[in-house]
Amino acid sequence: MTGSVLDALLFAAICLALMAGFPVAFTLGGVSLLFAALGVALGVFDPTFLHALPQRIFGTMTNEVLIAVPLFVFMGVMLEKSRVAEDLLETMGALFGPVRGGLAISVTFVGALLAASTGVVGATVVTMGLLSLPTMLRRGYSPKLACGSIAAAGTLGQIIPPSIVLVILADLIASAYQKAQLEQGVFAPETVSVSDLFAGALVPGLVLAALYMVFQALVAWLRPETSPAMPAGERSVPLATVMTALVPPVALILCVLGSILAGIATPTEAASVGSVGTILLAGARAAPARRGFMLAAWAGLAVLVVLVGLIDTRLGRSRTSPAEWAGIAAAALAVAAVAAGIGTALVAVWRAGVLVPVMRSAGEITSMVFVILIGATLFTLVFRGLGGEETVQRVLVDLPGGTLGAVAVVMLVMFAMGFFIDFLEIVFIVVPITAPVLLKLPMPDGTPMSPVWLGVLMAVNLQTSFLTPPFGFALFYLRGVAPPSVKTSDIYLGIIPFVAIQVLCLGILWLFPGLATRLPAMIGL
Repeated sequence: MTGSVLDALLFAAICLALMAGFPVAFTLGGVSLLFAALGVALGVFDPTFLHALPQRIFGTMTNEVLIAVPLFVFMGVMLEKSRVAEDLLETMGALFGPVRGGLAISVTFVGALLAASTGVVGATVVTMGLLSLPTMLRRGYSPKLACGSIAAAGTLGQIIPPSIVLVILADLIASAYQKAQLEQGVFAPETVSVSDLFAGALVPGLVLAALYMVFQALVAWLRPETSPAMPAGERSVPLATVMTALVPPVALILCVLGSILAGIATPTEAASVGSVGTILLAGARAAPARRGFMLAAWAGLAVLVVLVGLIDTRLGRSRTSPAEWAGIAAAALAVAAVAAGIGTALVAVWRAGVLVPVMRSAGEITSMVFVILIGATLFTLVFRGLGGEETVQRVLVDLPGGTLGAVAVVMLVMFAMGFFIDFLEIVFIVVPITAPVLLKLPMPDGTPMSPVWLGVLMAVNLQTSFLTPPFGFALFYLRGVAPPSVKTSDIYLGIIPFVAIQVLCLGILWLFPGLATRLPAMIGL
């Protein structure tokens, strides 16, 4: 038995074990070790490959990019459990209510805002399922349209930055891109940052959200009985209510995503700013009497972000201008205001019984991600040791259609795997073994393949894994919070048009790569 047979069997065995429901991290690590032992026994695997495992694990734990993962998870869980997202959802639903199909459109709008604020899919689907689904059903919406709209809007957190999957995907794509360049003789390789992928995914994510809204508007126009408007007596929403619900998440988006795209902060730094922002938002909701104090803290946070981007304090130099001293003083006051606001907010959130569940949930999710990452590292080492990378390269290079044919096959494989296993598993299994090969292949016009375009293509493709039965996680989340009157068939049938829209968006991105590559080039990331 040769290594080329063992590597294919390893891939197949892991996919089968994952579909059977075995734990992801232990499946990736355990099955890989079994095949490594078998390879050693057959003389087709060099055990020295495993010597790199401790160094790889240490590198993962010290990777500054991946520090953003627990911070973004914390943001999403805090917004969910502090019910800040609930206020936004209820207000936007009432605001869009006068329009036929307005509740469905408001769900997509709020889903996009929450995606740009947190990037956590499960929290968004559960929140919208608990709040919007009963309201939509009570207003006479079709259960299929209501379920499909909520599940699809919740998955926007997968593609609209900041997104956990984009952080992980950027790290893997960066490693693959550098490896591909080194193998091509480029010994000063370029890199791909999380900021590049965030900027590249922003426009496709907004296009996808817009396509959802267009579909919902068309359904309301062609089949008005499925999307009735709210009664006239329930349509008025005070402007102050709208501003109170809308301004905080928009401010959070500007602090997090704006600071990244403006080049003021790295994604990890922006995630820490966002975490502080969510603490302040949660504290303001938990202690309404102290909202003025929280507002001052928010102002201080905004001042800090602006000062970091616009003022060079020139500390330690012999000459410091009065303007620079004024900037230093303003920054010091802002730090004091933010520190006092954080302390007050944490006390308020703790007294409200929110802080401990948030910390526990964020810790569990983060631990799951990193344990899976360690298992995936072991899988990658064993797969390469068995010659799997050479096998993949031969297969992809020999495919009809050249580079685009190879990319299409990888996209098709990822889409098919999305029916059975989670997006994290697909990322850690497929990307490390296919991206280095794909990024070495030239495009039809002879130019190198853009790693940002490839990464965003994969991200949009992976989004379908949340909606495709039988194992779409958004379907499970929604089924768990949906009223008993909603049938499982309503959920499964309701997502079909939205999966088709996701595939359509993937096709648009395929035909117009500039949707992903132009914004990073424009802002110079």
